Amino acid sequence: MLPAMKRNQYYWLLQIAGWTGVALFVIFVNRLENVLFPISAWCGLSGLALTAAWRHACNARLRRGSQLTWPVAAGAAIFLGLVQTISNIGMDRLLTGPTWKGGGVPWALILLSFWSGIMLAWNVCYMAALSLRRNQRLEAEALLLEAETLRLEVLAKDAELRALQAQVNPHFFFNSLNSVRALLYQDTHAAANMIDQLATLMRYTLVSSYNDCVPLDDELAAVRAYLAIEKIRFEERLQFAIDIEQDMETITVPPMALQTLVENAVKYGVEQSSSGSAINIRAQRAGDTAIIEVANRGSMLAGRKSTGVGVSNARKRLQLSKGQHATLDLAETDGWVRATLRFPLAA
Repeated sequence: MLPAMKRNQYYWLLQIAGWTGVALFVIFVNRLENVLFPISAWCGLSGLALTAAWRHACNARLRRGSQLTWPVAAGAAIFLGLVQTISNIGMDRLLTGPTWKGGGVPWALILLSFWSGIMLAWNVCYMAALSLRRNQRLEAEALLLEAETLRLEVLAKDAELRALQAQVNPHFFFNSLNSVRALLYQDTHAAANMIDQLATLMRYTLVSSYNDCVPLDDELAAVRAYLAIEKIRFEERLQFAIDIEQDMETITVPPMALQTLVENAVKYGVEQSSSGSAINIRAQRAGDTAIIEVANRGSMLAGRKSTGVGVSNARKRLQLSKGQHATLDLAETDGWVRATLRFPLAA
């Protein structure tokens, strides 16, 4: 994949070296002839001129979109060999003058075979160079296409992630504002405290919306602020515990993904029960996999009117951020509804 000027320099260097070698070979084979050097020099120069003209014709074909095929190359080799033979005999006769006797038809056929073979070898080398250059160009184009495809995939992934994030924030804020509205009629001091917590959450969502992932510790701070808001609203009906394994605070998660699961636990666990519900949040390692679980007492039947948009949204954002091996499962066991995030720690 050299620049055109550099390729041209190499071409002429190889041309001169190759035809000089052919001329030296002719001198070696016919070393007893008296007028050997001028004839050998002519063989080299005429061969160089013929192949240069044929290269020019090949380039013209390529510019028109016609490939150089083997039948065309073989036919050209025979034609160039015939021209070279006639030129060789004519120069030999011109230089030897009246003493020229020629070699007859057998000698002419031998010359034709020799020069056609030389021209065929030249065509083989030239076609090999063209094929190599074409393959390198196709590989380079394939790499560029792959890079462009990857860039577009990244842009599409980022756009989808932003769109999903844009769906999460209004959903969360509407629920929080409904909580503030309900509390204003009961306890203005608690409502003011709730507004402070909501401001903290708004600040977090605005900052985190520019990131694909955030540290789990930052996400948990937002979750605690949200639970503090709901604790004011539900009082003793809401109990929660957070158990984070050592060193898990530094792993990253999609912003608002954990908070979405906690919000669902409050909505379909605490709200649906007159006695309230407990919510447990746990994060741990299992080999090279991170496992984060949000569990609440209750039944999945309690959320049968749910559209499932929040969980589906969180699942999509998790896979976009952590890869296709990341999962979000929702299951009910032993009176607990468990939403479990699993993803590779290396993601």
